Order: sequence, then C-alpha cells, then structure tokens
Amino acid sequence: MTTYTKTEALMRRGAEFLGSEHAILCGAMSWVSERNLVSAISNAGGFGVIACGAMTPDLLDNEIAETKKLTTKPFGVNLITMHPQIMDLIDVCARHGVGHVVLAGGLPPKGSVEKIKEAGAKVICFAPTLALAKKLLRSGADAMVIEGMEAGGHIGPVATSVLAQEFLPELAEDHLVFVAGGIGRGEAIAGYLEMGAAGVQLGTRFACATESIAHPDFKKAFFRAGARDAIASVQVDPRLPVIPVRALKNKGTELFTAKQREVANLLDGEGIDMGEAQLQIEHYWAGALRRAVIDGDVENGSLMAGQSVGMVKKEEPVADIIAELLAESEAALNRR
Repeated sequence: MTTYTKTEALMRRGAEFLGSEHAILCGAMSWVSERNLVSAISNAGGFGVIACGAMTPDLLDNEIAETKKLTTKPFGVNLITMHPQIMDLIDVCARHGVGHVVLAGGLPPKGSVEKIKEAGAKVICFAPTLALAKKLLRSGADAMVIEGMEAGGHIGPVATSVLAQEFLPELAEDHLVFVAGGIGRGEAIAGYLEMGAAGVQLGTRFACATESIAHPDFKKAFFRAGARDAIASVQVDPRLPVIPVRALKNKGTELFTAKQREVANLLDGEGIDMGEAQLQIEHYWAGALRRAVIDGDVENGSLMAGQSVGMVKKEEPVADIIAELLAESEAALNRR
C-alpha cells in the first residue's frame, strides 16, 4: 500500500477532525455531490459532502439514508444558510447522526450553530474575511473553509492564494482551516499544507469522476474547457446583491442575466422582499444546474466549474484522482 508520509503528517489534524484517512473534502456541488459520488470519495479515504441545496427535509432524509447504504465511512452534509427550512434540515442530520455539517452561502442563522453542536456534530463554516472567520470561530464553528474566486459555483472576490496568506498565519496554529478554490494538482495541496492548512477542498476535479452521475455531455464540456472558459456571472442591478457564480460560458450564462433583470423588475413592481428575490435566484440556479448535470442540456443549463477545469481531461475513478493528488503532493514535499 502506497504511503504519503509527509503529506499525511501535514494533514493529520484535518484527517483526525474529519475522521477520514486524508483531509481532502469534496466541495458540495448541487445534483453532483449525491450518494454515489459522496460515498465513493469517503470510501477512497477522502471526505464526501452531500449538497443539500434546495432539497426538502424528506429528500435530504432519503439521500443520507441511501448514502449510508453505500459507505460506513464518515461523510458530511452541506446546508445553505438561507434555506427556509434550515432548522428542519439540521434535525434530519441529527436523526441520522451526521458528524459534520457545513454551513454555506451566508451567515449562519441565529441558533443554527448551537443546534448542530447540541446534536454532537461538528460545524464547518465559510468565511470571506478574516474578521468574520474569527467571529464565527468565537461563535462555535469548529473549522473554517476559505474559498477563493477561482472556485466553481458561488464565489467571493479574492483569490485563494491571497486568502491563504491572510488567514493561515493568523488562524492555522490554533484552528482548523481548509483551503479551497482552483486546486487541481497535488503541488498546490502541498503548498497550502506547508502554510498551515489542515486540509483542502476540491469540487471541479471530482465532478467528472467515474462515480459522478453527471450526464456524459456535462462531462465532455468539462474535458473540452480551459481555465478561461470558466467565467464569473455579472450583477445587473446594484439593488439585487447576487453572489457571482463561476460557470462555463454558454447560453445559460445569458439566461441568468435575463433572470436577474426579471427578479429586479419584481422588486420594483410587485413589492417582493429581498429575501424572496434572492431565493428566486437560488431556485433558478438549482433548476439550471439540473438541466446541465442530469438532463445534459449543456447549452441552456448551468455548467458550474472552477478555473481548475482545464486540468480535468478524462473520466477516472475517485480513488485514482485522490491517489494522484497525494502522489503529486508527496513528490513536491520530497523535492523541498
């Protein structure tokens, strides 16, 4: 059995926290990070994370149950903080004994962190700024993910390399920080581990794994794409603070711009509140993603992808992807 002595030593804190062999999390990708991919990643020694997205509590309940049939290894659940039923979703996670809940998409609603911890689970949060990261850690978060703008899906405005330089020297000694965004090779993993990261999170590299249920045409679009094809969406109305989304450019990109205009007009004419407006945007993304991932409509659907998409060249098993990343990291550390 291959060992990655230096990489594993640097990952030890993160791996012990996750309960996995390696501190490699899979980013939660709606429609992609479901039972098959999640269980495959956990079975291969990584840490799979179910993307709850817009699921109802009943759907999440079934997804967790089905995932548990496919793996006995630990996995987590990613919940969107603006989900109107987030407290019910937390209850579902608690009933299943889910050990790690990832809160994404904004500030955790009041009482959510406490509710998760009362059930005995660990809380992982995202933070776009160092000040917010410190506040979340004081408020009970057990670990942080810092995700740079190179990532796919919802993104912030700052590059991963800058976030790592800002956060890790301040937090890594006393806290668990996982780095995400644009990571496609093990050499990058080695660098962030040396800076103090407890581990890393990757999404795009796993989206086209053999075990991913994504449509063959969705995967082919990834194989053809380069880093420059993964572009961030634009905000069309300053009153509607839509978090940019990185995806491969297609007709769906234009459709999202039109959707923003439609929702902005509703803000004007029908008096819907901002929360409802943002929820409509989220529901749009859920539908657009489904069209691409499940139906294979790669022209009108959303092809969410990070800039590391240029490093995704073929369909391969999750175990091979993880082994390659670890081997690249170990080789880089051995060259130091």
